[in-house]
Amino acid sequence: MDIEAEIRALQLDSAGMKDEVHGRSQPGQAEPKVKNKEVVALEDAEAQEEMETNKKRHLNVVFIGHVDAGKSTTGGQILFLSGQVDDRTIQKYEKEAKDKSRESWYMAYIMDTNEEERVKGKTVEVGRAHFETETTRFTILDAPGHKSYVPNMISGASQADIGVLVISARKGEFETGYERGGQTREHVQLAKTLGVAKLLVVVNKMDDPTVNWSKERYDEIESKMTPFLKSSGYNVKKDVQFLPISGLLGSNMKTRVDKSICSWWNGPCLFEALDCIEVPLRDPKGPFRMPIIDKFKDMGTVVMGKVESGSVCEGDSLLVMPNKAQVKVVAVCCDESKVRCAGPGENLRVRLSGIEEEDILSGFVLSSIVKPIPAVTEFTAQLQILELLENAIFTAGYKAVLHVHSVVEECEIVELLQQIDPKTRKPMKKKVLFVKNGAVVVCRVQVNNSICVEKFSDFPQLGRFTLRTEGKTIAVGKVTDLPVA
Repeated sequence: MDIEAEIRALQLDSAGMKDEVHGRSQPGQAEPKVKNKEVVALEDAEAQEEMETNKKRHLNVVFIGHVDAGKSTTGGQILFLSGQVDDRTIQKYEKEAKDKSRESWYMAYIMDTNEEERVKGKTVEVGRAHFETETTRFTILDAPGHKSYVPNMISGASQADIGVLVISARKGEFETGYERGGQTREHVQLAKTLGVAKLLVVVNKMDDPTVNWSKERYDEIESKMTPFLKSSGYNVKKDVQFLPISGLLGSNMKTRVDKSICSWWNGPCLFEALDCIEVPLRDPKGPFRMPIIDKFKDMGTVVMGKVESGSVCEGDSLLVMPNKAQVKVVAVCCDESKVRCAGPGENLRVRLSGIEEEDILSGFVLSSIVKPIPAVTEFTAQLQILELLENAIFTAGYKAVLHVHSVVEECEIVELLQQIDPKTRKPMKKKVLFVKNGAVVVCRVQVNNSICVEKFSDFPQLGRFTLRTEGKTIAVGKVTDLPVA
């Protein structure tokens, strides 16, 4: 892959820059003629090591699905099986869960770290963890399934490359999640809009007494989900894969399920399936873009986010948009370790100088100075209406909450420009004043504060959005045009 090779070359270049304190000449000082040989050897070794660790591709995986489908338990089991959690910790969690008379929750405690989540047994925030397989480094994003926390789920899915949709096979649980108002449907539609291109549908709780690894139940779930996934825009043959697992017992996760337990399954296990997924390539040489999802103070201002395009190195000068504040990159951390350079797709913590922490909001974008990201208060978009609230009419003056990458902002539809015929995909002739569920419409959207977006055709990750109102996703869309600055 050329792009991967370029990223590696970039990382090597940066490592070769010897940007350590002892190698940097101070202004007004002569360049030191001879460097300590040991130092050079040490830096070369570091560069070599950095290159080794970056050989593996990096993927962000978001776990989505209805509340109680077993997302956190599956995530916890993955970490346990890949050796990220030791037996003693597991024993501690087991005891803690037993004390709360919730024995089956102990695996979820690995992902659900705060007390509120453990008491209720519901994930609230997006949990984060890392694990590796032979070929890939993964970041797990464990999204909340409860409908009150969908905005948190949106911020998790907007950072993900691939999604694992966890479905409970237990009698009654799949049906609840799948019916109107269940989170399985809403999460799939949101995942598609937020750019999760590939989906692994894992049918969990196959060990449950009501299921007992029944092929009939598995086939029933697959046959019900397939048409729905198609209608959400997934190409089921190419982009979706189904597999049965038991998150609590760890069956069919790291190794294929034993034929004595499940004689009919001949497909891969979860780790194999994750390893085989092809991911979209990003451009390490493109203009730098990193939407900020969080910020905090730590020896300066630190921002967190996922690089959507371009590369960043220590010492770079960048802009924080829409403030147009010029900042300097002091340090770059990937996962937990400090790196000199990082390419697209990585989750980073970047320490900046030249800006105060309170001047940054989540939704701001760290971008290159040469080609900054546009900051706008109005844009043209193509919207697909999913499901309006009862008695609501979608017309000019409609207000909703806009979610685009890490931005959450109130917006208003100013004007409906044209309706698109879903069959021919061409604009209809007649003037449009209002539209109903299922319609595709081009309209002008206005927001109160300046936000950073790109045209969908230039940067899909920064040009797709969802509209929500009263806790429901009512429309998904893409930015088609920006006002000329």
